[in-house]
Amino acid sequence: MRTPSAIMAALCGASLLLLAQAPSASGGLNLVATTANVSGAGDSVRFEILRWSTNEERDTLLAAWELKSTAAASAAKGGAGAAKAGAGKGAAKGKGPAPASAANSITPEASLAKALQDATTAGYLWSSEMAGYAIRYAGKVGNPDGSQRIILITQRRLGAVNQLWNPTFEGTPNTDEFSVIELRLNAKGEGEGKVSLVGKAAADAAAKMVTLENYNALPAVFRNVRMQAGKP
Repeated sequence: MRTPSAIMAALCGASLLLLAQAPSASGGLNLVATTANVSGAGDSVRFEILRWSTNEERDTLLAAWELKSTAAASAAKGGAGAAKAGAGKGAAKGKGPAPASAANSITPEASLAKALQDATTAGYLWSSEMAGYAIRYAGKVGNPDGSQRIILITQRRLGAVNQLWNPTFEGTPNTDEFSVIELRLNAKGEGEGKVSLVGKAAADAAAKMVTLENYNALPAVFRNVRMQAGKP
């Protein structure tokens, strides 16, 4: 029969093991904001950043965007298989082979979307919608004056299943499976943010990650961004 001290030691050991296995929330951040320049303007949102992505996670996603990753290779392989099947089907009907370009149709956007599916969740974006958006990348770039850029990438595109995020400004709506969000905060932790609702994303040397291609040209979608009261 195990003594009380032995039972207590076992429980402490199990607790330490669970803590070691759980993702670290140290350095996380909780922000609130109000939406603007979208059909659901005025909606209150909350960014629950549980942790910051590691350098390894960042590099994996950037490699996917640059078509240098296993995710890109897998997607390209799938395209090649579809092209081969199409060629056989076309030949069977006497129409000749399908275009070989189908095998090379993988894009940076498609490759990144696939890599995001395998990435570990770093936080969530909550709005008035029933379900939140899983943030699969959370990174930040600090500036000498204390201001910072926070880069977030959601696995699911904002507004993929509703009209709340339809942009009310000019531009062709983005159809990527994910959304890139960039928040720019001053030294007090206040500022605004923009999203890839229109336009394109692009690799950024300073962030070493995919960000908004032309941040300054886009209207703010998140206003009054600030730290949530009572949260670290």
